[in-house]
Order: sequence, then structure tokens, then C-alpha cells
Amino acid sequence: MSHDGIAPRAVLRSVAFLTAGMLTVPVLAGCGSDDPAGEPLAGADTAGADRSDIADGGTLRWAVDTVPDTLNTFQADADTTTARIAEAVLPSMYRTDERGRAVRNADYLASAEVVDTEPKQVVVYRLAQQAVWSDGREIGAADFAAQWRALSGKDTAYWTARNAGYDRIEKVERGKNDLEVKVTFGRPYADWKSLFSPLYPKEVMGTPDSFNDGARKKLKVTAGPFTVDKVNTKEDEVVLARNSRWWGDPAKLQKIVLRAVPHDKRVSALSDGTLDLAEIDPEAARRITVAALPQEGNTPLMGPEADRSAADALRSWAVANGSDEDAADEEVSARKKLRKKAEKYARQQKALGGFEVRKSLEPAYTQLALNGAEGPLSDERVRRAVARALDRKDIAGTVLKPLGLPAEPVGSHLALSGQAAYADSSGALGKPDAKEARALLSDAGWVPGGPVEEEKKDTKKDEGEEAAGSEADKEGKEDTKGSGGSEDSDDGDDGTYIVGEDDGKNHGTGDGKAPHDSGTGTGQLKQGGAPAGAYAPKGTAAPARADTAPVAKDGKALVLRFVLPSGPGSKTLETVAGRIAAMLEKIGIRTDISTVDDDSYFKDHIASGDFDLALYSWPATAFPATDARPVYSKPVPAADGSLNVEQNWTRVGTDQVDQLFDQAIATLDDSERRDLIRKADSRIWAAAGSIPLYQRPQLVAARKNLANAGAFGFATPVYEDMGFLKKSAQGPEGSPASKKGGSGS
Repeated sequence: MSHDGIAPRAVLRSVAFLTAGMLTVPVLAGCGSDDPAGEPLAGADTAGADRSDIADGGTLRWAVDTVPDTLNTFQADADTTTARIAEAVLPSMYRTDERGRAVRNADYLASAEVVDTEPKQVVVYRLAQQAVWSDGREIGAADFAAQWRALSGKDTAYWTARNAGYDRIEKVERGKNDLEVKVTFGRPYADWKSLFSPLYPKEVMGTPDSFNDGARKKLKVTAGPFTVDKVNTKEDEVVLARNSRWWGDPAKLQKIVLRAVPHDKRVSALSDGTLDLAEIDPEAARRITVAALPQEGNTPLMGPEADRSAADALRSWAVANGSDEDAADEEVSARKKLRKKAEKYARQQKALGGFEVRKSLEPAYTQLALNGAEGPLSDERVRRAVARALDRKDIAGTVLKPLGLPAEPVGSHLALSGQAAYADSSGALGKPDAKEARALLSDAGWVPGGPVEEEKKDTKKDEGEEAAGSEADKEGKEDTKGSGGSEDSDDGDDGTYIVGEDDGKNHGTGDGKAPHDSGTGTGQLKQGGAPAGAYAPKGTAAPARADTAPVAKDGKALVLRFVLPSGPGSKTLETVAGRIAAMLEKIGIRTDISTVDDDSYFKDHIASGDFDLALYSWPATAFPATDARPVYSKPVPAADGSLNVEQNWTRVGTDQVDQLFDQAIATLDDSERRDLIRKADSRIWAAAGSIPLYQRPQLVAARKNLANAGAFGFATPVYEDMGFLKKSAQGPEGSPASKKGGSGS
């Protein structure tokens, strides 16, 4: 699965089941005079250039994952391409800057402020005087009111995916004049800046029919630097055209073509000249980097005549040396095919010389999720032992160092370095300490050297099968690796999933069941897991061993099912899982690593709770009090008797965390709200339901003369400033003579 960016507030985040016990949460580090938020670990890398240096016109061909099923970002099947289109064609009252913080968008909003807090919170928006829809109508209170009514959750005829914040509004009305919009809240709402971004016209939001169906394939009325020209599902592309009614800085590009191209086809598309900008994986990044290097010497490719001569010589040699003539022909044919592949590769490399890699860190982090609903990880002590066994700095270095990106582990569940709410709260859990981890396991009853029962074999299943040591056992299962079974890799595309940032599909396995465990998490150790002799007849204590001896309880070894998705980018994910497995093995925990179908990973495993350990990613937003609550709040029983976990797939949550979120969302003082969010994060760390590992790498291939586009990091793209450099502004290689504003590499 690929990630072309983070949709603005594309995800509602949640938490789950379990108490933090009697843990004492230490005071947050860095809460003194220095701001613990710090600076972003990596800035944007967009080849920033002045608008005066950019040519007027041209078409930017930009790779995306999908042609979206809907252009309405508030519907459940909206995806990252939906969000990208909305950014270019619709108003947003606030956008995200390079520090991941919400800033006023002056093209639409002259000002916005809280004018009253008692008896009700009142916010007055003063719109930019020139702001109009593409049909000439002024943007105004009627549009704000229609969006509030559609998203308030009161009318179930609207098929909305999220209502957060809009459900707190009491009324929306015209202010002193047509340029003022007055919004009164029934309950205090600190994240009011998250609302009306994007803002749809009343023609879309005004009725359930227009909301549900009218904006799925077209947007007749827009208000951005671009308009939606056409959505071509047959050609797998969306065409955005320059908006002639745009009142801001005119768009430099005439068109932007968002073209759906699979990640494994993007190098070919770039080299064929059908793409100018594409998010890529590390292998493609290495190819482009090598292609851009000065080539020593001048060794031309061999032409057809030389190819035929070499083939004829090879065939003659084979026949003269007694080889069968047919076999010789096959050998020559194979060599020709190999040569054609090499020539194609060389041609691609030559074409890739016109591109460069722009890199930053995504506004998203990869975490290790621990399922606390059942099995060994339902015991908080076991979860904390797992967490204390991890060297997160080593894991971050494995992924990011080979890419030349800052390899710092993430210290917060709710924000990333540079964002206002960020503080490293990992101290609430404790530093990596194998001795302490083993003590936690022992306290939970998992001890090394204990007796391990043999699992009963299914005699019917075993009929006709070979004994232990059969060829099948030796080869192992195709998609299963034992503890530490993944080799190290410098592939930095971690291939994990950003919730709400996928290709519109649900993710999980095909059959919905873990292939190697009954669900207890304590199944028999698999091939490549425990060392020989880890099992003994029932009642027989294992011989005394080092501290890495497998731990057991009630006759069963502690084995955790580690579920990973297959597909593009999985190589690095397997590497990370292998590192984690090796670290857990040192404290006596074995892992059963299995890869499952990419398209069913979330639906059949993560969302359904069919895993012990898993890797996936969450986005960091400028509004954690709103967006993170559904990810970390305590699950509650639903009316039908099931457990409503929202998006808290670890099923680990506490009442105290919920209370802190509730306080933060109602606190209008910025400083006080940040403190509440940091306290909530500290307690999320202590519960050890999920362990943040590293910020995701962002690698983008861009044509060298393309300016103000690339790896945006936290920042919302400025679509009107993107374009191709004038000849006079290009350096010797075609790229900007100097990168101004937004170079992070």
C-alpha cells in the first residue's frame, strides 16, 4: 500500500480496553523553560523557487494511488486523492505549516477569533472580500450553515463518515455583514480551527441527495486555484484545470493531471516521460540517485549488429563443443532476453537522469500495536515487558539511516516533533531494560525453564505425513517466518498503513484467522522459533539456560502472533519485525511472524482483533484532542453486546485518558490544552497498548526543473506556486539555481 500524503483530518483516532493499574506516571521531561515541542526532524524538500522564476503554463503529471470513488472528503470511501483534489479546488479556512500547526489561510479568511466564551463560545469568521465560488457567488454564511447541518449528525439521511466538532455547534448565522459568519457552540470546542476545511458549497451540502451522490464524480462549483476538469476512470486520471475566477496569485500551471500508477510501475512511467512527480520506494530512489551521478567514461550500448554477432558466436561455440544445437539455441535466446532487459534498464537510467529525489519525513509514525483484548497481552505487565525489551532508536536507525534521514524514535502518540503538543513522554514507560522486562514477565507468571507441555497432534491430519524433519518442515511455510526470520534490509519504505490514507480498500487477511495459533497467543513454537530442546515431555523442567531461555506458564511457552501485510514495501516492514522479534527473544518471548494478504490486512486482522503484534501507521494532525480521541479512548459495550472500539484496535484504554481528552477538547487556553494532551500521552505510554517507533520516510521523485513540489512534510501544498522553471532560472542540471524556501535535504 502506498501513501501519497496525509489527508487533512482524514482519520478519526481512538483507544481501547484496559486500565493503567497503579502505575505512577513520572513528570514529563522537558516541561521547564524549553519548549519540548522542539523542531521538525526534517523540513520540506520542494525545490522552492520564487514565482517570478516559474514559467506560465504547462501540465504537471502527478502519480497517485487511485482515481477516487468520491470527491466528498466527508464520506467513508474518500481517500488521499480525494483530499489532494479538495486542497486544490476548495476553500480551507486553515492549512498546515511546516511545523504541523494550523495557520489561517489568508486567501479565504481575513480573520477568525473567539469573541465570547460565556454563556456560549462564539467564533466570528471574517471572509476575504474577493472570495467567490467558480460560478461567481460570494462564499458566505449559507455555505457554512449548510455544511454544519450536513455534518452535525442530527440528520441520518446524510451519509457522513465523521461529525467531530460540527456536533458541538448550536447555530451558524450571518454576522454584521455578508463577509461575517457567526458560529455559536453549544459546548466549548478548542479545535474550532479544524472546521470548514475543506468547505463545500451549499449546492453540495444543502440536501442529503446532493451530499450523498452529487459530489462523488464531479464538483460543479469550486473555489480554489484549480477546478475539476474531468474524472476519467477509463484512463485512470483526474484532470485539474486553472481556475479563471481565482482571486489569489494565479496558478502557474495550466493543468495538473493526477494519474493512478501502481508503485511498482512508477519508475517505468517516470522514465517513459508520462510522470513528472511521484512518491517512490527506496529502491527507486537509489536508482534515480545513481542515474543523477556523473558517469565516468563513455561506453555506448551495443547495437543490434553487435548483439547478433555475439549471439552467433555463442551458438557456434556451443555446437562446436558438443552441445545439442537446440539447447544452444535456447541458451542464446535466454542471453538475448537478458541483454534486452539490461538495455531497457540502461535506457531507463538515462531517462531518470532528468529527475531527482526529494526527501523528508511524513506527518505520520509507525507503531508496534499490542492487542490487549485477550491472550498474554491482556496482562499489562506482559505488554510493558514487550515495550521495555525494544530498542526503538535501533529500529528507527534501521529504517531511516540508509536514507540519510534523521533516525530519532517518536516520543509521542499524539504529535510529532515540531508540533505544538509534542513532548517525549516515553519516560512514563521506562527506558529499554531487558532485566526489568524479564522481571515483569516473572511477576506475570512467565518464567524461563518451566515445564512445557507437548501439543497434542491430530492423528487424522498426521496420517500419510512424514515424521519430524520431513522435507516440508525443512522448507517451512511460504509466508511464515520464525522469530527474527527476516533479513536486514536498507529498504526504507516501511510499507505500513496510514489509517484513512489508503487506496480506499479495507485491509485484513483472506480467511480472517491467524494461520498458526488458536488465538491464545501461546501456541507451539514454530520452525525457526525456539532453539532445539525448548520442548520437553510434560512435567519435565527445561535445563537451566541463559536469560534468553523461552519463558513459559501453565505448561505453555509464550509465543506471540506477529501479523504483517504482503505487497509493496513489505520488505522493510519484515526487517522491522525481525528486529523486534530478536529483541523479544532476548527476554524469552518467541514470535510467530506471518504475512497475510495485503488487501485484507486491516479488515480481517487489525480491525477484527486477530493478532497479538502488528505494525501500522497513524497520521499526526494539528488537532490531536479531536482526531486522536477515537484511537485511544476506552472501548465501550455497544447496544448489540459487541465492543465498540472505534479505531482503537489495540483495545487498550483507560478512563483517565478519556477524561484528559474531554478536558483538552473543552479547554480554549492553548498552553493548558497542550499540558492536558501531554498528560494523556504519558498515560497512553504507561498502558503500553501501542509503541511509537519512527516517523515514516517520504521519498518523492521530481523532474529537476519542477519547483515548489516534492516532499512536503507537514506543510499543505501551495498548488498555485507549483510549476516548471524558466530557462534563465535553471542551474546547469536543469534544477533550480538555488533552492529557496522549502529545501530539507
